[in-house]
Amino acid sequence: MKTPDDTPQLTAPELYTGEDGRARFRERPLPLAEGTPMTRLSALAPSSGWQFRRSPVGFASDVHCTTAPQWLVVLQGQMEIGLPHDGSTRVFGPGEFFYSNDTLPAGAVFDPLVHGHSSRLLGDAPLVTLFVRA
Repeated sequence: MKTPDDTPQLTAPELYTGEDGRARFRERPLPLAEGTPMTRLSALAPSSGWQFRRSPVGFASDVHCTTAPQWLVVLQGQMEIGLPHDGSTRVFGPGEFFYSNDTLPAGAVFDPLVHGHSSRLLGDAPLVTLFVRA
């Protein structure tokens, strides 16, 4: 995909908190304005650290908010993200990623019927993910 000025870009799902405090998905453009025509790169973004996580078969989380904005990359297995307020889900498999930015709004008291998301492993293989803090 290209931007109106012909800059190539990726589009990444972003899990974010809407003005009403509810988690939602939207598409986030990632311009690839650096590098060469054969190896297009996004701008270098700062990171405060990264972690790998391995979740066993049967993993499922309670509804929660992201504590700090972060990129999540699925390396192995399938991860389902559920939005409790509308029952919608999205599934991410190996090589897929999203920006997790559904933090609890300032001053809000966590309500699992309004805020956050759930996550669970689908299938019979462990889930391996990489988290990169923004």
